[in-house]
Amino acid sequence: MAGCPRAHGAPIIAGDGRDTVTATEPTAEPAPHRTSTHDVVILGGGLAGLTLALQLHDAFPDLDIVVLERGTHPLPAAAHKVGESTVDVGAHYFGEVLGLRDYLRREHILKFGLRYFFSDGRSDIDQVTELGVSEVFPAPSYQLDRGIFENFLGAEVHRRGIDFREGTRVRGFDLGKGDERHSVRCSGPGGDCQIDARWLVDASGRAGLIRRRLELTVDNGHRVNAAWFRIDDRLELDDWVDNPAWRARCKPPERWRSTNHLCGHGYWVWLIPLASGAHSVGIVADADIHPLDTFNDFERALAWLGQHQPAVAREVAKRRDKLLDFRFLKNYSHGCSKVFSADRWALTGEAGAFLDPFYSPGSDFIGIANTFICQLIGDDRAGTALAPRVRLYERLYQSFYDSMLAIFRGQYPLFGNVRVMAAKIIWDHAFYWGVLCQLVFQRRLGDAALFADMGPQLAHAQQLNERMQQLFRDWHAFAPPTNEAVMLDQRELPWFTALNVAMHDTLDDAGVRTRLHENVQLLQGLAASIVGRAVVDGGESLREGCEDLVAAPGQPAPFATP
Repeated sequence: MAGCPRAHGAPIIAGDGRDTVTATEPTAEPAPHRTSTHDVVILGGGLAGLTLALQLHDAFPDLDIVVLERGTHPLPAAAHKVGESTVDVGAHYFGEVLGLRDYLRREHILKFGLRYFFSDGRSDIDQVTELGVSEVFPAPSYQLDRGIFENFLGAEVHRRGIDFREGTRVRGFDLGKGDERHSVRCSGPGGDCQIDARWLVDASGRAGLIRRRLELTVDNGHRVNAAWFRIDDRLELDDWVDNPAWRARCKPPERWRSTNHLCGHGYWVWLIPLASGAHSVGIVADADIHPLDTFNDFERALAWLGQHQPAVAREVAKRRDKLLDFRFLKNYSHGCSKVFSADRWALTGEAGAFLDPFYSPGSDFIGIANTFICQLIGDDRAGTALAPRVRLYERLYQSFYDSMLAIFRGQYPLFGNVRVMAAKIIWDHAFYWGVLCQLVFQRRLGDAALFADMGPQLAHAQQLNERMQQLFRDWHAFAPPTNEAVMLDQRELPWFTALNVAMHDTLDDAGVRTRLHENVQLLQGLAASIVGRAVVDGGESLREGCEDLVAAPGQPAPFATP
């Protein structure tokens, strides 16, 4: 791409998501010792900030980039941060957009998909329903050791000549209006300084410097808490029971490489392996069903696991002496009323919005936000009016967020319901692969003409998803209890596997439109099939109000769920 004049200045990144400093500290600040001007300031040198710096550098090699980071590298392996599991969009962003595929395959764990056990109160996990894949799907995803990964990203930022300033604390900032520059006041190893820039990007994690300053936080109504810890040992879930036939269902028999979800009423427990050899264990629960104070330290969490997931409790207790850390987070989900501004500031990662870890979408939204930010900076360099672009990207980002929020909000009471969740998980994946993944894999996130053409169909898909999430809640009241010792193998659904395989197709403009149209039709047919199954359990009352979910003549035949 064309270079930009140095007059605009460079990106700067400060904070790592642990940062609790606000932008409204006392005004008795020491006068800055140094002042410099750059193109972009990015507040936050964690996962979101470092990947944005690399993406910007790849797109605009002459861009003057500075990264401010409160912490210092190297981070410890098995760092306390969450966000270790990637799914399709995030994995594609790291592997293909940033060009890190070989590194990820070499240094991290190729994931064996998302796997679910309905094992509340059970230690015999081979005798409960398991939902997952017997063989890995073609689209790769990874388990990331965040300490190892962020150390690599930091070294890569330095290697590419980006000014990455570690041990630097943001003391305050001023947002410019119109063509005014933004100003950041900070202190670090070199003393106090002021950094002026044309663009300001907040990647400061939960510190949310801009979001809090401008009061952009949105209560999204999703009340969920989490606690997590790392054990410095591998939790070999495949060896927890003496059942060779059960182990042999998977090829290879390595369930431990999955992001394992152990589910029950109002909660789920994660098991995520890390390349360092440690294992991450997390409890995520509806605040009204499982109060945070029942699992907010290690001993309480172990007792809670003993009641709800005794197999996990047993294996963790054996390794009590290998505990690395423990963290908890209350009411972690939040929205953000604005993430991009025509005044040339933007938010990415948890500094903006955060959904829920159940389907591991955190890195997805880092990739989406970073891509929109790069496009906006490119538009600015080209002299394109920003306001229309900002409106489009903001609308799209919020639409993606709202669609995914519907999948999580109000759904935790269903998590122990095998019959409903088997259908819901298939639906949620089909919706994700069929719409959002297509837009990302085909690099069409900023394609205004595509969204103008396909807007009604994409809106219909979003409405279908919202209606299906309500159906799952309604169905939950009627579905009979079941928990058979079976594996519901998603690989046995040919259309489902084909949907995953097709994400790698390279399509032209017409092909993208045709693919999205076909996938919306597929979702309509799948919705009709699931309605039929729900009606079997709950009677015709469940069909009322579902007319829009029933396939019309000429649409694909309904698809069976496992």
